[in-house]
Amino acid sequence: MLEVNHGSILRLIDLAREFHADQSVQISDDPPVLGDEWQAENLEAHAENPVLAEFRSAVEELNPDEQQQVVVLLWIGRGDYEVDEWSEALDYAADAWTPETADYLIAHPMLADHLEAGLEAVSNELD
Repeated sequence: MLEVNHGSILRLIDLAREFHADQSVQISDDPPVLGDEWQAENLEAHAENPVLAEFRSAVEELNPDEQQQVVVLLWIGRGDYEVDEWSEALDYAADAWTPETADYLIAHPMLADHLEAGLEAVSNELD
C-alpha cells in the first residue's frame, strides 16, 4: 500500500507545520484542486521563503508514484477517502498528477495535521 518512506512523510509534515506557522504566510481556506493554477498564484508571494523551497525540494525528491501516495494520505487525513478506498484514491491522484504537486500540497493550511491523520489511519490498517 504505502511505499513512501515514513521519514520522508514526517519531514514533509515538519516543513508544512513550519511554513504554515509563519505569520506572513497567507493562504486561502478554500482547498485547491489538484492540477489547478490557483496554488501557484497563491504561493507566488512566498517564493523567497526558504521553508517553501525546502518543502518543494523534498516533494520533488519523491518519484511521481510516491508524490501521489502523499496526496492520498492528505485526502484520507481530511476525510475525502477511507483507507479501504486507497486504490480508488490513488487512481484519481495518478490521473490528476502534475509536476506542481508540492504547491498543491503546501496550499492546504492544515496539511501537517491531515498528513499525520492519514499516516496514522494507514498505519493502523496495516497493523
